[in-house]
Amino acid sequence: MIIWILCAVVVVVLLVLYIRQFYSLYKDGIKFHTPVPLLGNMTSVMLRREHYVYNLQKYYNSFPEEKFVGRFEFITKFILVRDIELIKKVAIKDFEHFTDHRSFDGESFFKKTLFLMKGQEWKDMRSTLSPAFTSSKIRLMVPFMMEVGDQMIHSLNKKLEDAKDDYVDIDFKDLTTRYANDVIASCAYGLKVDSQAEPNNQFYNMGKTLFDFNFVRMIMFFVLLNAPKVAKMLNWDIVPAAVRTFFTDLVLDTMKDRQQRNIIRPDMIHLLMEAKKGKLSHDDKPNDNSTGFATVEESSIGLKKVVNRDWSDIDLISQAFIFFIAGFETISTAMSFMMYELAVNPDVQNRLVQEIKENDAKNGGKFDFNSIQSMSYLDMVVSEVLRRWPPAIAADRECIKDYNMGKPNKGSKQDFIIRRGTSVMIPTVAIHNDPQYFPQPEKFDPERFSEENRHKINMNAYIPFGIGPRNCLGSRFALCELKVMAYQLLRHMELSPCEKTCIPAKLAVDNLNIRLHGGHWLRVRPRK
Repeated sequence: MIIWILCAVVVVVLLVLYIRQFYSLYKDGIKFHTPVPLLGNMTSVMLRREHYVYNLQKYYNSFPEEKFVGRFEFITKFILVRDIELIKKVAIKDFEHFTDHRSFDGESFFKKTLFLMKGQEWKDMRSTLSPAFTSSKIRLMVPFMMEVGDQMIHSLNKKLEDAKDDYVDIDFKDLTTRYANDVIASCAYGLKVDSQAEPNNQFYNMGKTLFDFNFVRMIMFFVLLNAPKVAKMLNWDIVPAAVRTFFTDLVLDTMKDRQQRNIIRPDMIHLLMEAKKGKLSHDDKPNDNSTGFATVEESSIGLKKVVNRDWSDIDLISQAFIFFIAGFETISTAMSFMMYELAVNPDVQNRLVQEIKENDAKNGGKFDFNSIQSMSYLDMVVSEVLRRWPPAIAADRECIKDYNMGKPNKGSKQDFIIRRGTSVMIPTVAIHNDPQYFPQPEKFDPERFSEENRHKINMNAYIPFGIGPRNCLGSRFALCELKVMAYQLLRHMELSPCEKTCIPAKLAVDNLNIRLHGGHWLRVRPRK
């Protein structure tokens, strides 16, 4: 018994010494807040005292004179970059030093996704998939989005018919998640799913299982990121086995069926099948921004014409899976915050509705990809939503070869060399809410993105879809879907706050995803 106690004491002492040594690594001129052992700078998040967004913004704002600072998330060290010119250097000019995202020791199914691929394999996959996300390809998917929107409006009308009053109160995060789920089912997998009428369908439940980031899942997620060996011992994985099996069978069965029956449908499964054959090519002008101001440019890596690599089935399944991940959660989050801002800013909603009516009058009630290109105020609203509430809170890059970051502040006497294997953090949400780039950042103001004002925006500070070659490949799809949903909903429904609406906006601390405290509750009435 005494021996076991002594062993335990030795282990604790060694652990403390290791932690002290680990956390002393930034005592070389880079400023940082003293981390708590094991939790790092995440104590308030893990104790559910504040949301990760607020924690990150507070950290960013506490070093106004620094170009970059140190930050610990548990035992993982980051260089948090505050200077947007340095961010541009890291993400674009000197990209070859930072080509990868941080390592993730999950199952190979998730590691094979474009987001986590590394080096040349990532470059080849990016180039292979890039032609699948051009505006001409997205244009063909608009009718699928409209069909899902019709299902949503039908469901809302039924709820209104059954209501005692002339309105219903709706949790819009649930509504937009179901809408996004059905759009992904149709545009990616060729499935007709109605999650409004069939709330517990299997496709939707798989997404809910995957994205239910309650407190336990949040701990699991951070352990997987920061202590993969511990996660492996505990047999933890971020993607449950049932979800992996479901999507693997779905993609393989769909591909097999289409090959046997010679089915061609302009969705993501078809594009992946074409990519495997090497038949995908860019058919648009490079880097067109027809889907809106926030559209990101494709780099020369994505525009590479020839990729001499044979992709396996698991490679393609993984890309279909990451498309589902992005479509299910991030787009639905942006949608729910867009509807919230329209409800609490009726002047903005009224002006947007007026533009919708003008489009209907001009085109005889028809809405298509050309409408998306022509509705300037809709684009302003979407751009401001992505500024105020970027679904991707932060981005990261892993240094793959030592790099000179320069001096951390004006008073520094020596440059800082970031070592290979260290991760850089780009705090998107903090930059978007920095008053030096966006005056009165907490104000929802689409006028920032008007034709008269948009030239004032420093584009290095507006990065809702990331920056550099690792930016979001699906920005055109996301912008198109956001606009289609807004058009269809506002054409038929009027939004307003209700008793349960969270005013002012405050994020819930019990979830890693960005959610409003108490839910995204809004009141819906038929538009007269």
